[in-house]
Amino acid sequence: MQRPLILDAARTPFGRYRGGLSGVRVDDLAALPISELLRRHPDLDPARVDDVLYGNTNGAGEENRNIGRMAALLAGLPPTVPGASVNRLCASGGEAIVQASRALAMGDADVVVAGGVEGMTRAPFVVPRPDRPFADRLEPVSTALGWRLVNPRMPSAWTVPLGRAAEQVAAELGITRERMDQYALRSHRRASAAWDAGVHDGFAFPVQLPDGSAVRRDESVRPETSAEKLAKLKPAFSDDGTVTAGNSSPLNDGAAAVLLGTESLATELGVTPLGEVLGSAVTAGEPQRFTLAPVGAIRKLLGRLGIGGADVDLWEINEAFAAMALSVLHHLPEVDREKVNVHGGAIAYGHPLGASMPRVVVDLCRHLRARGGGVGVAAACVGVGQGMAIAVRV
Repeated sequence: MQRPLILDAARTPFGRYRGGLSGVRVDDLAALPISELLRRHPDLDPARVDDVLYGNTNGAGEENRNIGRMAALLAGLPPTVPGASVNRLCASGGEAIVQASRALAMGDADVVVAGGVEGMTRAPFVVPRPDRPFADRLEPVSTALGWRLVNPRMPSAWTVPLGRAAEQVAAELGITRERMDQYALRSHRRASAAWDAGVHDGFAFPVQLPDGSAVRRDESVRPETSAEKLAKLKPAFSDDGTVTAGNSSPLNDGAAAVLLGTESLATELGVTPLGEVLGSAVTAGEPQRFTLAPVGAIRKLLGRLGIGGADVDLWEINEAFAAMALSVLHHLPEVDREKVNVHGGAIAYGHPLGASMPRVVVDLCRHLRARGGGVGVAAACVGVGQGMAIAVRV
């Protein structure tokens, strides 16, 4: 068995909805971090890449027809390099990393590019086919986020809006709006400080735009926010709710790519790996309780590794909502809160669905290395009731 190693990674800054990256086609956006990895490693023959695996949740717009393959071709990889797309909603890019790691461990590959992309600004409207000829009206449906074209056989409790589901679980656990806002403020402050300190240098790279400008930083980070500003925001999903635009992750555009390979390839290229993928776990439950699914995935993964929460040096939990992160931590009292999202999370950085978990996994490796190494766990909730956790060692 070969050790699956993360050799390098690159990501675009995450653009805000209708922001700096909104004019970039999604397939072009997907190609950018792959091109960046090829630029950084001129000694790697592109033809040696055994596969490109990309996570994406939409698949209905410019990322149709297998975005993994399209990204590989647009990035300049030879036509002989295959590509595939995977969809586990918010953990799609994590699923791509896991599948690449398995291929390496089994000896089915020596070098794989894995990652993900989402262009939520450019998600198209779709029109379902009418049930009868000559329909009077055709209703377009947005594909940017959440449930669409819902099967009527699905129980209505399963298909409530994601934010509403998150606040329902949080209410059961006694998690207040004030705590959610404080958590969101923490995320923005830490993310802003991380950018100012150069924490993301070497991972995020600037994206040049046709007008000569460039997107250089994650656009959703709000260093100017405050507890007072967050408290003034109205509930986003129900009149008496606790989830707001301020304590939720925003809609974003972005892409990330991870170069995975073997120890022999790392030696050949003269690179120090960012980390080793130790294992992963996925779990599922009722769709409307998706915010709790990471708890089961984390416990399942730790059990497989034979370690406890106290043995984990750092945690990265993708912040779909503050309500979600706090609900997960409520059920994991053994987790040291000061080891969770030490440089902020998706509430600040953004959540371009397919690219989010690669960002989380790579940030985890980089933050561990800055602290001298150790074991880390990255986790994410997944719409329709799933959760995923990935362990790394640096």
